[in-house]
Amino acid sequence: MSAMLETPELPAVFDGVKLAAVAAVLYVIVRCLNLKSPTAPPELIYQDSALARFLLKSCPLLTKEYIPPLIWGKSGHIQTALYGKMGRVRSPHPYGLRKYLTMPDGATATFDLFEPQSEHCIGEDVTMVICPGIANHSEKQYIRTFVDYAQKNGYRCAVLNHLGALPNIELTSPRMFTYGCTWEFCAMVNYIKKTYPQTQLVVVGFSLGGNIVCKYLGENQANQERVLCCVSVCQGYSALR
Repeated sequence: MSAMLETPELPAVFDGVKLAAVAAVLYVIVRCLNLKSPTAPPELIYQDSALARFLLKSCPLLTKEYIPPLIWGKSGHIQTALYGKMGRVRSPHPYGLRKYLTMPDGATATFDLFEPQSEHCIGEDVTMVICPGIANHSEKQYIRTFVDYAQKNGYRCAVLNHLGALPNIELTSPRMFTYGCTWEFCAMVNYIKKTYPQTQLVVVGFSLGGNIVCKYLGENQANQERVLCCVSVCQGYSALR
């Protein structure tokens, strides 16, 4: 009876198949997570100038080796998928005041204004005028996170809400936002300049918002007054042109 209850031994070929399957899975994981990719400082392409040398001296992080988090940190695809599915954990909720501006064609432009939470490191009044990405606004997680960090470092932030992007703000004209139009961003910047005559500006554009801010600065030289710099984050472009 005891002999009948004994489990028969599996053939060695079955163990080899299992081992091969495990090895294949591990290989795919290593390749997908880029675990074998070496870490290195970023490659910087710039013209040797006084401004470039100043930026490199002021931002030593640009020349340091980036050490990503273990296991999943080397794969941008994994990070993007996780963030898109789960979002940021414990995203901050900065408090701001919503401003309404009536445009010449009857459209109602809105932006949110966030005051700094500490003194700026150089003691100056500096305002970040921010243009989010396509169909985005001040309530998006990445904007809230950026604003919270900027506030804590002494920056005032003004964030444009693209026409038609906020679900609780009705359109008051027969148009929504486009990326050839800088009218709403210009109106926000003019409001900031008028309300805070001593403030200096840092212009920030995310994704297609980067197209708007660069177009705004190039439309009229007067638009560059009191602008310390422009930061375009992940701006779209045509590699063929």
